[in-house]
Amino acid sequence: MNQLTLKDAFSVEGKTLHSGAILKATFLPAPANSGIKFKRIDLEGEPEIPALAEKVVDTTRGTVIVQGDARVSTIEHAMAALYASGIDNCLIEVNGAEMPILDGSALPYIEGIEKVGVEELAEEKDYYIIKSKTKFKDEETGSSITIYPDDGFSVEVMVEYNSPILPNQFAILDNLEDFRKKVASARTFVFVREIEALLQHGLIKGGDLDNAIVIYDEPVEQKKINAICDLMHVDHIELKQMGYINPQPLKWDNEPARHKLMDLIGDLALVGRPLKGRVVAIRPGHTVNNKFARMLRKEVKHTEIQSPIYDPNKAPLLDINDIRSMLPHRYPFLLIDKVIEIDRKHCVAVKNVTVNEPFFQGHFPQEPVMPGVLQIEAMAQAAGVLVLNFLEEADKYSTYFLKIDNVKFRQKVVPGNTLLLSVSLMTEIRRGCAVVKGYAFVGEKIVCEAEFMAQIIKNK
Repeated sequence: MNQLTLKDAFSVEGKTLHSGAILKATFLPAPANSGIKFKRIDLEGEPEIPALAEKVVDTTRGTVIVQGDARVSTIEHAMAALYASGIDNCLIEVNGAEMPILDGSALPYIEGIEKVGVEELAEEKDYYIIKSKTKFKDEETGSSITIYPDDGFSVEVMVEYNSPILPNQFAILDNLEDFRKKVASARTFVFVREIEALLQHGLIKGGDLDNAIVIYDEPVEQKKINAICDLMHVDHIELKQMGYINPQPLKWDNEPARHKLMDLIGDLALVGRPLKGRVVAIRPGHTVNNKFARMLRKEVKHTEIQSPIYDPNKAPLLDINDIRSMLPHRYPFLLIDKVIEIDRKHCVAVKNVTVNEPFFQGHFPQEPVMPGVLQIEAMAQAAGVLVLNFLEEADKYSTYFLKIDNVKFRQKVVPGNTLLLSVSLMTEIRRGCAVVKGYAFVGEKIVCEAEFMAQIIKNK
């Protein structure tokens, strides 16, 4: 899949949850590989803040990101909507330090995205694929988040509150395509017993029964309820029974759990790359969400490029006979055994390195090492399959090196290794010339990389 951005700009405007100010946020298209950024247009120089986990400085009742003197808070609902919509690149201009709370959910952002539509960019989407179980547990709170390998992205959330009204709940989202229908309209929530302390800390000044679910689960003196109403500048209300005090009923019995799931998606979007994995969260919150996102973010930053996923039990897309029908190479110079991925821009081939390779007789008898030039040749053969696979009468064409650049050898390749050769077109094929970036992997490690140009020529 290719990266996505918005087709056009859209804006949302309304009261903010914590400051109560009326602010406006405008979502704009952005070029490939620019990511999600927030821009404070009310500040001198209009500074931008990348939406990344390491930029988070506060997680009290929302996620706050900072760059220099610029900050934007309560970004999680917008980030969840962008992530669920597959938006990789977007610039969000906001005229204050907080995103509007709107109705307390991600639905207004989803509706804005749907209204303007999305646009596909030329560059490929850069997934971060989870290849092994990764877990983070907050020993203080007992909250934990675990991510498992999976073909797509899915989330399971379990919440637990010491409350007779809000019992243990769970919510599941198996497919991001269901985000709008099953999660987007879930509203934020708060307990009556928490409101006074939050207001005293300068929070939820813009909260009301229209943008938050309010839960009354412990008796509170009417005098204190009146004081809370005065702090919120609303009419006094009398709470006669325990329960949800909103005029609108819950949209789902587990709406709080669904909202926690939405917050988790928004916070994981700060990893900076779309994920392929199944997330299981127990008692999540913005603090543990960010700690987990930071942990993943470190892995992403230290992973230059991920190795392809290789399942030897799966049938190849192209076997050795298919390869022989395209490439002129024969023993002892046919250096790929099968192709496991291929499309018009990239190809992954497999070379099983055995001690019976003829070059090991002299390179070197006492310490057999696959020559680096043959690793480059194996990449080139994978690239040859890539460019010839979609040609009619591919057997009538050959590919020839024109140049090789930026070659690096990082680790020895020895008998018993399985070499995964991943090659991608760096530009469109022009005038019969293909510019290719290639990586060779053994396991998860890059053993070799190179950029090369090849020319496609019809055989005489």
